Amino acid sequence: MKAKLPKPKVYIVDSGMPNAFATGRDPKNAAVAVTTGILNLLSYEEIEGVLAHELAHVMNRDTLISSVAATIAGVITMMASMAQWAAIFGGLGGRNDDKGGIVSFIAMIFLAPLAATLIQLAISRSREYAADSEGARICRKPWVLADALEKLEYGNSNYKPKISDVQPKESSAHMFIVNPLKGGIIQSLFSTHPLTEDRVKRLRAMRF
Repeated sequence: MKAKLPKPKVYIVDSGMPNAFATGRDPKNAAVAVTTGILNLLSYEEIEGVLAHELAHVMNRDTLISSVAATIAGVITMMASMAQWAAIFGGLGGRNDDKGGIVSFIAMIFLAPLAATLIQLAISRSREYAADSEGARICRKPWVLADALEKLEYGNSNYKPKISDVQPKESSAHMFIVNPLKGGIIQSLFSTHPLTEDRVKRLRAMRF
């Protein structure tokens, strides 16, 4: 009622990994899921903040936006791959007098997919910031969502997956409220999520 949305389907995932996600192309066809791990880790108010964040994703149609961004990135990558094979089998047309053009063409083959991926990741991170802001507006308690994010970051970083857990995949990592994949500095550069400390800082600065 606070978000002025139709009630989404609600699911509980039997996994000790503390996390949550939302999916659905529009508010009428949405679903929100939480893991048993997050229910055991967070307080009632903190879960309220998490669900408000997920409802914000539903409100903003972020699943649809992410799908479109991923599709465009995939098309660019596929076209670059086709261009690469065309170049290997003589697609450059033997233009030996245009070495600069050849170099630019080869650079495009490798840089275009990278650029598309970076744009896709930037969109994903911007949608997380927007969902934090809108979620805080829905629940009217930005500090509660900030507390939840801090607990979830610590919980995911220190959680040791069990065999029975659903293992997160890179292709679906962007759906979760915090990145379920662990990695070092390099992976953080290509993360689907902003740094949790930055998200928390923004939330704690919010006033209503």
